[in-house]
Amino acid sequence: MTQALDALAAQMLNAAKAAGADAADAMAVRGTSLSVDVRAGKLEEAQREEGTDIGLRVFVGQRTAIVSSSDTTSRTLSEMAERAVAMAREAPENPYAGLADPAQLARDRDVEALELFDPSDEPAPAYLQEDAAQAEAAALEVQGISQVQSASAGYGARDIFIAGSNGFAGGYRRTDRGLSCVAIAGTGTGMERDYDGDSRIFQSDLRSAAEIGRTAAERALARLDARKPPTGAFPVLFDERIASSLIGHLLGAINGSAITRGASFLRDAMGTQVLPKGLSLLEDPHRPRIGGSRLFDAEFLPTAKRAVVEDGILQGWTLDLATGRQLGLPSTANAARGTSSGPSPASWNTALTQGTASRADLIRDMGTGLLVTSMIGSTINQNTGDYSRGAAGLWVENGEITHTINECTIAGNLRDMLLAMIPANDARTHLSRVVPSLLVPGMTIAGS
Repeated sequence: MTQALDALAAQMLNAAKAAGADAADAMAVRGTSLSVDVRAGKLEEAQREEGTDIGLRVFVGQRTAIVSSSDTTSRTLSEMAERAVAMAREAPENPYAGLADPAQLARDRDVEALELFDPSDEPAPAYLQEDAAQAEAAALEVQGISQVQSASAGYGARDIFIAGSNGFAGGYRRTDRGLSCVAIAGTGTGMERDYDGDSRIFQSDLRSAAEIGRTAAERALARLDARKPPTGAFPVLFDERIASSLIGHLLGAINGSAITRGASFLRDAMGTQVLPKGLSLLEDPHRPRIGGSRLFDAEFLPTAKRAVVEDGILQGWTLDLATGRQLGLPSTANAARGTSSGPSPASWNTALTQGTASRADLIRDMGTGLLVTSMIGSTINQNTGDYSRGAAGLWVENGEITHTINECTIAGNLRDMLLAMIPANDARTHLSRVVPSLLVPGMTIAGS
């Protein structure tokens, strides 16, 4: 009989106490995943995985250790706890380690309002295969598409439970449903590819297979007959599909782990302007049907909405308990963890203020420059913010798209780029990171 996750967590905590731990926390995850790949209208591969993973973190004074396993027998739980305590006794002291005070713990543990779990039945493999086949067929129907590299559909469901010797115990369920297609246009050395896909918590929210296949095909066709751009200083418009990477660099730079190491180009930026005036970056971990939502973090603290950047001014770091203690600040309830790793700071759902102009308006107004639709590789100095990436996209001449671009490099400094960027109004609001297309007025482009 499958053991309940709350019982597993309780057993791990009891085993830790019996082994001599001063404090402990435990995590148990039970999951199912199913994926199907289709090629040439036929099933190419189908995978199904099921399993339970457990993790235990123990504290012996200010020393800590973590152990994990996929074996949930009582004997294994006892051996895990004994091994963890023995490891902790040999570990160096960490003055910032420790569980949350009981007064800090989240009280609201009813996650139903967040709608993180689709109660409908798990899709049959044949249903996933049909979705993938429809996406492939829709792409191949578009004239000029020579083949489909891959068409894939998948489903996942997880039950997660965490508990600590400080009195917390709570869990939640998550589902995800995805569909993607990669289309190839052209022949020989002139072949180009592009993709489209969607990932949702609820099956009913997923975009249609036909739309995904058709969009992948149209994007691949748009990449044909590419040329290299001229070298020089030009405006660069980051398409909505990739613009969130710029905000990702900002979020990485204000992560408590980077700040405590001094390895951040924003390490001295607290309370200063990091985005243009009028732009804010808000974090909201309570948005329904969004993958980054949660009522409590991995250290059992209640999550809450917060302004990361307000009117262009950086308001705070992203902290867990340890990095907060090291900086002399309270945790922002942003701890994330896995069964085999301890907590570390992570961002939840974030949204950048959208602009009033459409992407088409920004293309018209940028004059001559590059609309970037994909990027490869990167050379980014986290200490200085120096930024260099391989890029491909569409060349804009006098406010109009003229031809496709590839094999070029775009470069700048993230601090300057973030301060100068202009947002469009085209962000997809169902994503965990809501970021529109972003125009950076001046970057260096290296092409021919």
